[in-house]
Amino acid sequence: MLMTTPHSPPIDVEAALAAAERAARAIPPLWPLASSVAVNPFLGQAGEPLAAAAARLRRVAGIALTMPRAWYAERFRSGTITDADLEAALDAAPEAQRPETLAALKQALRSAVPAPIALPTVAALAAEASGVDWPGLIDERLGHWAAGYFDQGQALWAMPQGRSAYGAWRAIAIHDLTPEIAGLKGFAATVAEAPATAGEVVLRTAGHLGLSNAALESYFHRLLTSMGGWAQIARYRLWQAELGGGADSTVTDLLAIRLIWEEALLGQYGSLVASPWQEAAAAFAQPIAPTAGDGIDAILQEAAERAAQRRLGAMLAGPPPASLAERPALQMAFCIDVRSEVFRRALESLAPGIQTLGFAGFFGLGIAHRRFASDVIETRLPVLLRPGITTCSGEARPEVEEADQAARIGARARRAWGRFKLAAISSFAFVEATGPIYIGKLLRDGLRLARNPVPNDPAPRFDPALELATRLDMAASVLKAMSLTDGFARLVLLAGHGANVLNNPHTSALHCGACGGYSGEVNARLLAGLLNDREVREGLSARGIAIPADTLFLGALHDTTTDEVTIYEGDHLSPSHREDLERATGWLAAAGVLARGERSMRLPQASDARDIPRRARDWAQVRPEWALAGCQAFVAAPRRRTAGRDLEGRAFLHDYDWQRDEGFSVLELILTAPVVVASWISLQYYGSIVAPDLFGAGNKLLHNVTGGIGVVEGNGGLLRAGLPWQSVHDGEKLVHEPLRLAVLIEAPREAIVTILERHPDVRALFDNTWLHLFALDDQGRMAWRYGGGLRWTSVAPADVEPRTVATAA
Repeated sequence: MLMTTPHSPPIDVEAALAAAERAARAIPPLWPLASSVAVNPFLGQAGEPLAAAAARLRRVAGIALTMPRAWYAERFRSGTITDADLEAALDAAPEAQRPETLAALKQALRSAVPAPIALPTVAALAAEASGVDWPGLIDERLGHWAAGYFDQGQALWAMPQGRSAYGAWRAIAIHDLTPEIAGLKGFAATVAEAPATAGEVVLRTAGHLGLSNAALESYFHRLLTSMGGWAQIARYRLWQAELGGGADSTVTDLLAIRLIWEEALLGQYGSLVASPWQEAAAAFAQPIAPTAGDGIDAILQEAAERAAQRRLGAMLAGPPPASLAERPALQMAFCIDVRSEVFRRALESLAPGIQTLGFAGFFGLGIAHRRFASDVIETRLPVLLRPGITTCSGEARPEVEEADQAARIGARARRAWGRFKLAAISSFAFVEATGPIYIGKLLRDGLRLARNPVPNDPAPRFDPALELATRLDMAASVLKAMSLTDGFARLVLLAGHGANVLNNPHTSALHCGACGGYSGEVNARLLAGLLNDREVREGLSARGIAIPADTLFLGALHDTTTDEVTIYEGDHLSPSHREDLERATGWLAAAGVLARGERSMRLPQASDARDIPRRARDWAQVRPEWALAGCQAFVAAPRRRTAGRDLEGRAFLHDYDWQRDEGFSVLELILTAPVVVASWISLQYYGSIVAPDLFGAGNKLLHNVTGGIGVVEGNGGLLRAGLPWQSVHDGEKLVHEPLRLAVLIEAPREAIVTILERHPDVRALFDNTWLHLFALDDQGRMAWRYGGGLRWTSVAPADVEPRTVATAA
């Protein structure tokens, strides 16, 4: 029994397809495991504030976007959140969404809130009526098919390619009897008779389900959300296609697949679910509006964030350390990743002549890179950007080409051996015949004696080579963006970062997000070569950037898991810098000990610094490091504003001197790239904690890699996106506070506002408080808070009344 009647509202073709498009863009993308990066799970809701997004996602996913009230109440009892924090958050909230008094807010703080419930789908209603878990069956069948369709090389028998996702699914579903065995009569025939294209399915089923035009977007969003990571990996395909100027319809294909299930279930159970489905369809058509409870939850979240910002402001208010009076003994640039804050602080503590800098880890080089003996193209740059340069590892010399061929043959042999081990015919015989050979490897791995090799490809190069003018422009832009245009040391190290772990499918998530989920040594080595180029230096000198003749740049790799640093000194051998390198190596080793000692206090079952390297070699370790857990702030200011202050590995530190930034082009780059990437990281941690069922990856102990693209829990079902629970929880308590990122910029407010006006998508993050924005004064203090609408409020002492001003662009 279908819902279509003579009185069913007519479906507007353009409205239906537009609703499907909007629903697709409300889903965040999911990058494959090989190059996984943090993604803002609320990417599709950035245009609305937290309370409105909470109302939306409660309807379509049954999740909350803030912590339980008890979490805020405990922080209030402990004094972490004060009356002043609650009152400030209350005053900042929209009048229509806030309690009348502070006392009323405190009363709400002590009250329990019912668990959120999503509006039902036909599958959910059919399950209640029949006792058959239809949503679970749909997840299982969808996962079984999708693991093959999206496979990136894991399957021994690959699914034929060339069809759309919808077409490939139909080809299999018409022969799949599982739904009919479970009780859905004639499902294979329903699939065979379905329209030929996904768009036609969307239009036909929307009418058959009795949905009004107003209900379509919410309902489509509901269905896509129910498909978890599979919808997100399809959204990734759309993202990648649009980044290259193309298009992709995979998200709509998945929506069509899910709609066919809905239509078939309504056809069978229509007489049992007609009334509740009509109620659900009407509810989907209602405008989304936050409730009073949503407003209170948003205020409590704001209060928790203001408490953290208050503590940060007090930390930055102290007197700055003395500036270097002489030429630095060592300069070392790190990625702005929060893990480098611990190492930078440790390194600077060893000698007054050590200067560190922070810059996005791809070092301004957006490259498509081919590693040595590989034809795989790795895009080592932020996922917001397109690569503009191609590079490869190794010179075009006969001896290198011979090594390349030997390495390729070895790699192919290892792949063939691996496939032989897993093949259906040989796998059991393989274990019986060759099992004893692996005893040594099992012992090494079990005793944590094996080590992952440090990336050590031949020096990377531009391929094809770049013209001098291009190299010169690139070098000048990067140095200006780093605020490094004078005062060069004899030795300047450029450190990318990566992670050294065993048996971890999420290894790429521990690498450099600014490098697209790869380790950062390639970009660092390329930039070092560029800045050592004699012709480039001569051109830079003519532009007012004079690099001393005795300055040597070298690429390096900071292993964030072991806090060991590899220097690629073989790229640019310089006997005259031998003593500089020996001294720097000693400093880096000592800093590693200090950093490991500090991190060991946070990691469970780690007693001292010596435990940290062993954890990286432990193939059963679910917490080899905490990655970016704890991130709370992004600071773009001279290093002297934060040097010597223990930020506990919670801050992204980007060196920036606005007085050197003519036209504020560097500030614009910071706000539109590193800040956005940092927001994705922060909000991924936030989403993985407040809504772990949808935006978290679940339990690492149950993970199985599927399709080479992601993980499932158990033997199938939905692909899991986000962070595993072990990445945010130590088994007893959370190790990451779910707080939205505070962005601190030392620059004129007028310049910041001008940039926000040019970039409405970035402005929306601040206007809707997915990020908090502060302007620092000339002493590095948090002086002004951005209040949305291009307005600023002074962050005044307690005895001074805050004032609000409008800033004209």
